[in-house]
Amino acid sequence: MITLYDFLESGNGYKVRLTMHLLGLDYKLIEKNILKGETRSADFLQINPVGKIPAIQIEDGRILFESNAILTYLARDTALMPEDEFAQAQVMSWLFFEQYSHEPNIAVLRFWHHYINMTDEQKKRVPEKQKAGYEALDILEMGVKYSPSGWLVGNSISIADIALFAYTHVAEEGGFELDRYPAIQDWIKRIEALGDYKPITYRHITA
Repeated sequence: MITLYDFLESGNGYKVRLTMHLLGLDYKLIEKNILKGETRSADFLQINPVGKIPAIQIEDGRILFESNAILTYLARDTALMPEDEFAQAQVMSWLFFEQYSHEPNIAVLRFWHHYINMTDEQKKRVPEKQKAGYEALDILEMGVKYSPSGWLVGNSISIADIALFAYTHVAEEGGFELDRYPAIQDWIKRIEALGDYKPITYRHITA
């Protein structure tokens, strides 16, 4: 069984949990409270030297961290990763976009607004983060709007959709107005309507 180290409110962790639910994979959840510094302990740094969640430990003891790397590993040879090599590269393009342009702005503002008392320096940076976040949402809106299938790559949901859904569907917690984006709203509803969908704070219980 896979062991997942996670913080339930984390969108990066949620990507992994939602992927495993959609694939029907069982896992053991070990929660690490990032607000209490639990990912900076000596024990956890042996698991992930970066000191962040999520991280997984697979059955043979090997450990993998960075959320989109974990998604790529889990999705191999499944319906969540296209078979076509070019389509696989398109998925990777969206994963890189998510980590470079989307997450650093939308996720960061959600964290600042929702979980901490912002410093004066952080308050000064809110406008630049909002501008960059809306630019990322503009790109995502075009991606789903002009896709014939309504999914980012191919004719069905892939880890590209999962990676971008995680922080997009809670972007309003960071001060972003999703009612500007009808295609994104329809895309969010499609994902939430999936049979094995679970919300971001769903607590997985293993027997």
